[in-house]
Amino acid sequence: MRSAVTICLVPEARQGPFVFHGTVADGGLEAGCRAAADLGFDAVEIFPESAAAFPSGELGRLLPGRGLALAAVGTGAGWVKHRLHLCHADAAVRAAALEFIGGIVDVAGSLGAPAIIGSMQGSFTTEVPREAALDHLAAALDELGTRAARHGQVLLYEPLNRYETNLFNRQADAAAFLDARGIRHVRLLCDLFHMNIEEADPAAAVVAAGPHVGHVHWADSNRWAMGSGHTDPRPVVAALERIGYEGFLSAEVFPQPAAVDAARRTIQSLRDHGVVACRSGG
Repeated sequence: MRSAVTICLVPEARQGPFVFHGTVADGGLEAGCRAAADLGFDAVEIFPESAAAFPSGELGRLLPGRGLALAAVGTGAGWVKHRLHLCHADAAVRAAALEFIGGIVDVAGSLGAPAIIGSMQGSFTTEVPREAALDHLAAALDELGTRAARHGQVLLYEPLNRYETNLFNRQADAAAFLDARGIRHVRLLCDLFHMNIEEADPAAAVVAAGPHVGHVHWADSNRWAMGSGHTDPRPVVAALERIGYEGFLSAEVFPQPAAVDAARRTIQSLRDHGVVACRSGG
């Protein structure tokens, strides 16, 4: 398994659970990549404003130079900035959401990384009942997963907690949905913060999801860095090892008490639990 840390490039998401921010005021993307490498992370996970604003050229220069990989790319700016989601009552808005995510699938894929669908999945409402919303979601995941596969990638779908979506909150339900709808090229993003809220036993949920697991957000129960809350990561690590998971454990956490502290605590927790080897960084 490999380590990753988040870098947000969206000013409107400054209060979100991202460790580093790559705005000019924060020293730019280069500062985040430098900190990630100096602390010993294997990769970064990027939260961009859009496909058009995605810094492919800069990342193509920065990542190899720092010995970093690109773990994944988030699509949530489509919701944060434009209020787009895949289950909207307006077909034009759904189409715009699909186009927004599709663009990020392509730019992420061009750099060998998957895209993530989290907040842009939306929810069902009185205007769009659950079954209709699930039909919209299935069609979008199928199309976007196929698009990702053209780049040799999967699409990552993230079940969120009940306060953020009413579609799927638990890994087993999401996995069953993918199987029932015959959706290929889509894997689950297991976020330990959301799982702390929704899963009776997060480790058992990981084992049950098994081959569906494609990415992990390594966060404690309070969405701070692991070791700051009450999550016991040992059973989760054992579960990931049991299913043969070889992907990233990425810190999508609040930069508390400061970004470098959150990053340092994250990488130390991964080393303490034998998940990642010590790189040359700090």
